[in-house]
Parts: sequence; structure tokens; C-alpha cells
Amino acid sequence: MNKFSSNDLMYMRRALKLARRGRFGTSPNPCVGCVIVRDGMIIGEGWHKKAGTDHAEVAAIKNAGGNVAGATAYVTLEPCSHYGRTPPCAKTLVQKGIRRVVAAVLDVNPKVSGRGMEILNKAGVKTEVGLCESQARWLNRAFFKAVSTGIPYVTLKLAASLDSKIALPSGESQWITSDKSRQDVQRLRALCDAVITGVNTVFADNPRLTVRYDNLPEKTRSKLPKSALRQPLKVILDSTGRLDAQALERFEIFNSGTCLIVQVLKPELNTAHLKNLRLNGKDCFLEAVDEWISRLYLPAGPDGRVPLELLLRYLGSLELRRVLVEAGSTLSSAFLREDLVDELYLYQGPQLLGAASLPAFNLQPPEHLDTAISFKLKKVKKLGPDVRLHYVKKVKQGG
Repeated sequence: MNKFSSNDLMYMRRALKLARRGRFGTSPNPCVGCVIVRDGMIIGEGWHKKAGTDHAEVAAIKNAGGNVAGATAYVTLEPCSHYGRTPPCAKTLVQKGIRRVVAAVLDVNPKVSGRGMEILNKAGVKTEVGLCESQARWLNRAFFKAVSTGIPYVTLKLAASLDSKIALPSGESQWITSDKSRQDVQRLRALCDAVITGVNTVFADNPRLTVRYDNLPEKTRSKLPKSALRQPLKVILDSTGRLDAQALERFEIFNSGTCLIVQVLKPELNTAHLKNLRLNGKDCFLEAVDEWISRLYLPAGPDGRVPLELLLRYLGSLELRRVLVEAGSTLSSAFLREDLVDELYLYQGPQLLGAASLPAFNLQPPEHLDTAISFKLKKVKKLGPDVRLHYVKKVKQGG
């Protein structure tokens, strides 16, 4: 028998809708919404907007005018129990006289998990967990993965023709997809904390990889004030050190925002003046080129290139929750080959570019079909003449 009523479901769905409003600004914190109900009426609601600002519960209490005694709070994530940028919400709910708390899901943060509900229970507040849990987990999938593993959630974006080509033999690729698809990519960038690309893409396309507010979909702009727009960290993989001082002046990507150039650590590098970072027991070094550009030196992976998982662990140590990979077939395929991609957005244009054109993927065939890299199709959306295919990583059997 379901322990939750239809009204419980209605209020939690409202809380989830509120939580989604924070998607573009809360990182490294999760998206959280809260609805406070008394005598069958919503008396307050709120959502977390940005790290360091009011959590959803506090915003809802303020929206209610502070008088919430005897009410029920519907919150999309377990109320926090620790002092961080703000005081613990669990204690605030107790102090304000909340009678019942319904949480969609427990927090995975070890500072919080289960402790918020414990504070509430000890104070005599009735607590229930699990209403709309799958929706709440999906909303905060990047936060949940990053906090529990130390590795950011990886979204891979590819734009390809109908026959899965990303450029003509000449290298021409602009534009395979339409304005609507490119606007949607701007939305993806705005959702992410970092954008990863390769040095070959920088030399071939001279991209900026910024979020351009005027190029966002109109629906996104209606929910995201220009003042709240965040620019992701731009991460450029340059295993062989092609990006010298002249290149930093030449390419658009270095003209705005914060950039991290990632190179392979060479024995001849003088590290005396560099910051030593220990990642997974390995010596890694960070060099500040100027106020906006840094170089990260990592020990080479087995293929002599930048080790992708170690890079992701470094980005995770910066509390970056979600990263977007926008690169050519070599780097994109490397992320796929190493099983580091959590979701894939494939923007497919209507053209056929032919067998000699550059393929979207550079992968060796599997020995058997059941060992092929495989994803689950989550959603298909038409964008002008294009189709956007959204795939998520398949959960392995027994895993």
C-alpha cells in the first residue's frame, strides 16, 4: 500500500518544479525545492538559487512569512544537517515548528546522509522519504555522482550528419546542424561547470566555447536572468604542448573566461616554481600562466596522452559537478572507450556526407555485439530540421 496520498504527490511535484529553476546556478550545491503546506493550503514555497544563498527550506519559510508551525514541508532532498555556507536546515525546520517533513530522497553527501532526518526524528518531527525519488535523483544526477565518486558527471555532445559524419574530407563542418540545435548546445553549456575539448578542435575550428546569452533558446532565457549566467571553465587537452605563448594570443578560446590547458608531464619540465598536487598518489603540477589561464601537468596515461580519469578527478576536487565534452572524434571516442561518459547528446542533421568524410566515432569494433559500448535512449526531440537523440549510460547487469 502506498504510504503517500495524492495530495502528497501533488505537493512534491510542485517542489520538483521549483527545484528545476535552480539548474543553471546552484552548483556545486544540488537543486532543491520546498513547498510548505498547512490545513491543505500552500503557505510558502521556495528553491535554492545559488551556492551561499538561502536553501530551499529557508526560502520557503521566508515566503510563508516565518509562521510555519504545525505545517508539512515537502522537500526534494533531505534537509542538510551541517554548517556550511548556511546554517543546517534540519535544525531550522525544528525551530520553526514544522510537524512533518516529506523528502524525495536522502542526500549522498556524507556530511548529511541520514543525519538531517535523524535531527528531525529526535525532535519529534514525523519524517517520510521516497516520494518521487527517481525524479529527484535524475534532477541531481550530476551532484549524486560527483559527491559519491569524486568524478564529475560527464555529458558528451556530438553534432553529426545522417550518416554519422562530423566533417567533410576538407575539414569543413560549419554547419552540419541548424541554429536550433546550436542554441540547445548553448543550453547544455550553461548547465555545466566545465567544457572539455581537444587541441585539434582549437586549431581546426577556433571555438570560443562560451555561453552566449542571446543565443540561448528563448525558453531558457525566460527562466535565466542574464546576470545569473555562469561561464564554464574551459579545459583544453594538449598532450604534446602545441599551445605555446603565440597560440594563446591567436585563438578565441583564450580571449574570455577561465581556461585550463592540460598537458602530459615531461621529465625535462622544471617543476620548482609549480604547485605540486597529489592526485591518486601521483605528482601533478599546476602553473598559473596569468589571471585567467593555467596549465595542469599530469603523468602520461598508457597511450602517452593525458589520462582522462585522473583529469576528471582533478576537476572533481574543484567541486565541478558536471562537465561537457565538445571535441572531435579522437577525444570523444577516448572518453567512450574508457567508459567515462554518463550521457550522450547526438544532434543529427539531415545531410549525407559520404564514406570519405570524417566519422563521429573512432572506435575499434567489439569482439561480440554483447560487448559493444551501449547506451539507453532516453528522449528524442526535433529541433528544426535536426533530431536530438539523448542517451544515458546503460546500467551493467549486476552493477
